[in-house]
Amino acid sequence: MTQLLVNLKINPNLHIKNPQETELGKKIIEYSVILIDEIGFEQFTFKKLAEAISSTEASIYRYFENKHQLFVYLLNWYWEWMIIRIDLNTLNVRSAKDRLRIVMGIIVDTANRNTAIEFVDEEALHRIVVTEGTKGYHHKWVDEDNKEGFFLSYKRLTKQIADIIHELNPKFPYPKALASMLIETANNNLYFARHLPRLTDLSGEGADLSDKVTKMLEFFAHHLIPQEEMVNVPQE
Repeated sequence: MTQLLVNLKINPNLHIKNPQETELGKKIIEYSVILIDEIGFEQFTFKKLAEAISSTEASIYRYFENKHQLFVYLLNWYWEWMIIRIDLNTLNVRSAKDRLRIVMGIIVDTANRNTAIEFVDEEALHRIVVTEGTKGYHHKWVDEDNKEGFFLSYKRLTKQIADIIHELNPKFPYPKALASMLIETANNNLYFARHLPRLTDLSGEGADLSDKVTKMLEFFAHHLIPQEEMVNVPQE
């Protein structure tokens, strides 16, 4: 785990100075997650962050150009953490069907916190992704951000899942679309169940809701991928 986390790298275009390399930078990341989780992205400002970490706005601007850049940095952290969790949990699983089932659980699950990095609360970060994650790429200047590689981690995560879908059924024509749909559907239905219940068939809280969302993803995957053409690596 520790070695994998050492290799967790965020696109350098998303920061002026790498926050992982200094105590102040780590504090900026830690309290950004706490504040955005508490008050939301719109109300979040560098002034409020500076007060929370007993520093100055100028010190924060030495790491990030603006709060949008910081927000997308946090999203990239989350996507990279998901990639690592998928790698770890599917490492010795030969069946593509079983790996896809594990992936769907990881997409939804927030319980497996990474204690090796104390300055990032992945559970709080997951709540941010569910509630406000689309704000990182649903905006007018998304094409400019894309050219800077701001979403490479999300693309890697989607490809990682799409590759499993393709292995499961090489004839399935929409592996990338299904991969991104599973991620977005999980987040949307977690959000709807908590805030807009008429937009979903699911209800509940905590682990109960997570289990329901996971089962829903499994249902979609099972019915969208033609079963008669499914291919699995045989178990030894």
